Amino acid sequence: MSDQWSALAEEIAGHAQNYVDGLTRVAGGEGGDAIWSLLLVEVAQVSLAGAKLGANEDVILSGNYEPPLSEDPDIDGVRTALAELLEAVDDYAEVFDPYKDTGVTPYRLSDDLTAVAADLIHGLRHYQAGRPHEALWWWQYSYFNTWGNHAGAAMRALQALAAHSRLDVAEETTSV
Repeated sequence: MSDQWSALAEEIAGHAQNYVDGLTRVAGGEGGDAIWSLLLVEVAQVSLAGAKLGANEDVILSGNYEPPLSEDPDIDGVRTALAELLEAVDDYAEVFDPYKDTGVTPYRLSDDLTAVAADLIHGLRHYQAGRPHEALWWWQYSYFNTWGNHAGAAMRALQALAAHSRLDVAEETTSV
């Protein structure tokens, strides 16, 4: 594996682990009133990693074969905790593909955030098993196939929540 790929794998692994750790902390109750802002930062940072994967040439596995892994860990507890924390704003509308499928689709922030985490965890498991090339392949493939869309949709929803919390203020009344 070239030094370029090794450096990229290390960078993406760091972003992936930071995202998973941050999401787990928020699901555990950290963040208080700043939950939307914290989640927005987490999604934006991992989206930068995804953009780097998208900007690179395709990662091709030798023999076009992904080595098997045991079953990925169950993160449904994180999804459920996020759904409870985000209950009032969990459901939102999104356009799945602005070029091919322009219909509005119902989404859930809790589902999007954990779908991203699930794909990142799968790649992290390859990385931690000493297979950085397989990790890069998985992260790039799943970025284009699933987690990039979920991260983008979640980022738009979280940015809207942050904007509404700052811009939708009651008019000040002044007495003269």
